[in-house]
Amino acid sequence: MKNSLRAYIDLTRAHFSFVWPLLFCSGLVLAFEKYGSFSWSLTIRAALIGLCGFEAGLVLNDYVDREIDKKDIEFDRLTKYWRPFGERPLSSGLIDPRKALGLFLLLVTLSSALIATLPYPNSLYVLGVMAYSYFVEVFYQVRKREQRFPLAQLLGRTDLSLFPIAGYLCYGQPDGTALSYFMFFYPWTLAHLGLNDLADIRNDKARNVKTVTVLYGTEGTARWILLFTLLHFGMAPLFLIRLGSIALGGFLIAFCLLIIANCIVMGRKNPESGLRALPLFHLAMILYAAAIILDYAY
Repeated sequence: MKNSLRAYIDLTRAHFSFVWPLLFCSGLVLAFEKYGSFSWSLTIRAALIGLCGFEAGLVLNDYVDREIDKKDIEFDRLTKYWRPFGERPLSSGLIDPRKALGLFLLLVTLSSALIATLPYPNSLYVLGVMAYSYFVEVFYQVRKREQRFPLAQLLGRTDLSLFPIAGYLCYGQPDGTALSYFMFFYPWTLAHLGLNDLADIRNDKARNVKTVTVLYGTEGTARWILLFTLLHFGMAPLFLIRLGSIALGGFLIAFCLLIIANCIVMGRKNPESGLRALPLFHLAMILYAAAIILDYAY
């Protein structure tokens, strides 16, 4: 029982579970700000949609990669960061793939049932984003195994970029606010992806998958991270003009964290620097979401 619980914690990355509803609801409160009428009922439903929907994506990620992950040679670095007990439970046989698939379907069913309670046409918007996100997640996992240009990465990270936008669409409409959030967040997701690839280069080489670091080396990955961080900063004014002073303060702190993270990476350009910088990127994302929510609350 204890080993099974540990395996499911690793499968779902349960220690990060509080982040997904927070990020999802950052989009929702922007819709409340623009369209009015705050609702606790809708907020709770949106938080559960975000939690179940994102966890389903994490399970799907492991299910698709269950065979290729058997080639991993390093488990005490990035694997330990994302999975507190340091196991990939499907590839190691701790969880039957059929049970993982069943869990994915259960989480998708719960998400879909909650989405069905949203008003029309918002329910269709959110359901469409969810279906697209799972499709590109599978595309990313499969395409990166054989490519010369990082199309899998450029298209695949639109799923995470659309996650808070789906929160916005629970109540709002596809509009300039949604577009500005996406344009701000998308470069961050690509920089974050480069950090993951840099930190996990040894496993990616063992799997023979064409990640950013395998394609461009550690030097190229450091430049990739810097480039998309700068694009992220460049898109910020288009989004910040829609936010208040509390959000601005939180965003400035997050920007400082991203600058420090890039200095760490550019200084060493190795897997160790990628792993050291990764928590700073995650803390910046949490600050973004929390600042948006606090800005609306106060």
